Amino acid sequence: MVKYIYFIVVVAFLDTFIQLPIITPYALSLGASEVLTGFIVAIYSLSNVIGNVIGGHFVDRVGRKRILIIGMFLVSVVLMTYPLAQTGEQLFIIRFLHGIAGGVLVPSAFALIGDRSKRKGNQNSMAFAGAAIGIAAIFGPALGGMLAAIGRTEYVFIFVAVLFFVSAIFGLKHIPESIKKSDRGEVALSVFLSLLKNTRLLQASLIAFTLMVSNGTLAFALPILIESIGFTTATTGLLLSLYGVTALVLFVTALNRIYINYLPRNLAVSGLLIIASSMLLLSLASNILLAMVAMIVYGVGFAFVFPSMNQMVANATDQSNRGKAYGVFYAFFSIGVITGSSFSGLITQMFGLPFLFCMLLIVAIFILLQLMNKKIHY
Repeated sequence: MVKYIYFIVVVAFLDTFIQLPIITPYALSLGASEVLTGFIVAIYSLSNVIGNVIGGHFVDRVGRKRILIIGMFLVSVVLMTYPLAQTGEQLFIIRFLHGIAGGVLVPSAFALIGDRSKRKGNQNSMAFAGAAIGIAAIFGPALGGMLAAIGRTEYVFIFVAVLFFVSAIFGLKHIPESIKKSDRGEVALSVFLSLLKNTRLLQASLIAFTLMVSNGTLAFALPILIESIGFTTATTGLLLSLYGVTALVLFVTALNRIYINYLPRNLAVSGLLIIASSMLLLSLASNILLAMVAMIVYGVGFAFVFPSMNQMVANATDQSNRGKAYGVFYAFFSIGVITGSSFSGLITQMFGLPFLFCMLLIVAIFILLQLMNKKIHY
């Protein structure tokens, strides 16, 4: 089960990353305006929030495995409708449904991993989950571009749909349930209210939001920076891969002992400060070497933050509410994606300082986390 659930995480996030280089040109090819294309790109993350919250509830109500498998089949079906789209409006609806179905997957997968990390006391579980996402982030965009180049864009959606379907079939056999029926019976919608009062969960959610704001800032502002110092979009892709590779090294080598030796919260907030320093370096970058250093620093910060914030959620919950907790947590995650890219554009237009703004936001969130921490007794 352990290795297979990490494979499921790779597939789930590959679904997102593989579409990055193709969804905008695909929307434009259907006659969508630039404004509608922007909404088509954004609606996936927005509807992800709905899927995260709904999925989180049912993950606790009917079980992790069942919701995970249902979600994978639903994503497979929705992906097969992409080639049927004839207009931008139809593609918008498909992206909306895709976001909901995809949003269901993440809470179920991470609830399974969280159950195991609590039961086995294995703090590295979330590091390996981070490595799975890193693999998807490194290879997804390249694979999507390659499949689109050798055939048609529609083939990308069909490929991922088949991958989800086959993975779901294998998951029926190889993934055991991790929550007891007795624990499922304790679940109620009112538990959401108590989760919103859970300071540890709120801290983890704020960290997730901040991490994805920084990621959205990179997605928007890094290509502009690289072009301004005389390089192409290919260089931007290499730099994004550089931070992914850096994080992957920390996830899968002996360096991952840091997740055992240090408290998850301490690693997460330290990682935020490291990311803030990378934003400062990018704001000062006037040559490609400094940009490379900044991306390596960002990769280290990402490696500190991602597994640690997920482990914080696992530590702050029990089996009866862990699914909903991950639903809330990844809703903040998705909102951070939307906020990062949209606010970066606004700040760039108004002040021209997206990286500096992101750094200041991270510092402000860090101070807030420190104030919140005074209310917690570890």
